[in-house]
Amino acid sequence: MTRFTALLLPLLICTATAQAAELTASVDRSRLNSGETVELTLETDDVTQFGKPDLSALEALFEVRGTRQVNQLNTLNGDNRATTRWIITLLPKENGSVVIPPLQLGEAQSQPITVQVIASDNREDNNSLDPVFIEASLDQTSVYVQAQAILTLRIYHSVSLYDDSSLSPLQIADARIEQLGDTRTYEKDINGLRHGVIEMRYAIYPQHSGLLTIAPQTFSATLVDTAPSADASGPKPGKLMRVSSASIPLTVKPKPLTYPVDAPWLPARNLSLSESWSPEPDHTQVGDSLTRSLTLKVEGLASSQLPALPATDVNGLRRYPDQPVLSNQSSDRGIIGSREEREALVPSRSGAIDLPTVDVVWWNTFEDHLEHSSLPARALQVANNPSLQIDTPAGTLQPSTPDNDTLWWWKLSTLILACTTLLGFGLWWRARWQPAIHRAAQTGPSPRTLLDDIKRASQANDPHATRQALDAWARQQPETLADMAARFVPLSDALDGLNGALYSETGQHWQGEDLWRAIRTIPAAERVQDPVSESGLPPLYPK
Repeated sequence: MTRFTALLLPLLICTATAQAAELTASVDRSRLNSGETVELTLETDDVTQFGKPDLSALEALFEVRGTRQVNQLNTLNGDNRATTRWIITLLPKENGSVVIPPLQLGEAQSQPITVQVIASDNREDNNSLDPVFIEASLDQTSVYVQAQAILTLRIYHSVSLYDDSSLSPLQIADARIEQLGDTRTYEKDINGLRHGVIEMRYAIYPQHSGLLTIAPQTFSATLVDTAPSADASGPKPGKLMRVSSASIPLTVKPKPLTYPVDAPWLPARNLSLSESWSPEPDHTQVGDSLTRSLTLKVEGLASSQLPALPATDVNGLRRYPDQPVLSNQSSDRGIIGSREEREALVPSRSGAIDLPTVDVVWWNTFEDHLEHSSLPARALQVANNPSLQIDTPAGTLQPSTPDNDTLWWWKLSTLILACTTLLGFGLWWRARWQPAIHRAAQTGPSPRTLLDDIKRASQANDPHATRQALDAWARQQPETLADMAARFVPLSDALDGLNGALYSETGQHWQGEDLWRAIRTIPAAERVQDPVSESGLPPLYPK
């Protein structure tokens, strides 16, 4: 039995490794013109695979132009991870939606990928005979002001080029320019001749309406001379060539008259608005900190063009906003900008707190009409927080009893009141004959000790320790901390600063001097006077 287990264990390990191995497939782009190549990348981290992927499934729909293998060893946190990639250059044989089928490597299989092949006519003008030419195109002939237009520059070359090529910088007056991703390189067949293609894409945002002209772009490069050179140590032979694209007009339309005047101008292809909470506001109490995140995601605009979302200014909620998080993502359709706004919300009262609808107005440039994207209104149900209640509220009166017992309850309550009155008078009389030092004795810390705790914590700029010392001191006051803040404005401002440091991520450098100054200057009628002086003795002439 032991020998059987020893033989079975390696087999189980190999089986588990084969099941865990994955073959991941990806392409450098999902939209291409007919005659252009696409690069398919297969990647695996299974070090036990020494073969090559089976590419026979590609022969029906693609022409395999080339395959190269790349091995990498990455180290992360002391762990070595080996990966193997196969980069396959494919030329689609058909137009339309073409599916790259799953490919097999041992027991692993890649997922299918769909690419869109757009039909295009082969070039028949004189440029197709040139060894190098440049082509510029726009995705649309007219756009709204501040909306996105995509400019694509393609440099075709049927000969080899040295790496000294350069392209004139794209400059357009009265327009913002954003480059979309990195430069792409691929191949394309034109009139039966294979060309290398260098592609660059830009997002253009015109700032004024009217006619905008994109000036010609110039590309310069040195062509490789295949003739042998007599002097091998001399400069490389070759011919310097400069080619330019044609100028392109772009019509910029003004903002529609039907767009609301008081709303920020948002021309986009698509827009989404979402929210998230941390934690979920299902069981919220007074004083809890809730983080609300609002995310605006817009297709066709950069994040710097997105406006601020409406603030959550609601009675009963203290709001502490963070800095917005902006990000951009490049896609085949241009830039997708996102803006995330986070704010800490702290309920200051119990009951239902209504949050209004968050509405964003924008112009759909794809369907050319006005749209609204909104988050529905919601109500937060806030419960009392027992840990924040300083004074216990007085009990309510018992409901009235039936008429036949009313007299009995009155007699009993009168008797209890008389007994408690006599007991209180007796205790007072006894206390008069006790030494004065006994009257000032107390079981808990004195108000002066608590004030010293507040002073030390606030001067140390420690918001958490200051809050604890402040709550302990407030329990010995005749009023709640909220009542004192309502009567004394400097204390209210100082408490807002303390709450900002406790609940907001931006309050990391809180200074407690303002709070300690406000506590020291509270009017005498609003705080308990310490009956014991600094020497520990009661006042000589009590009033």
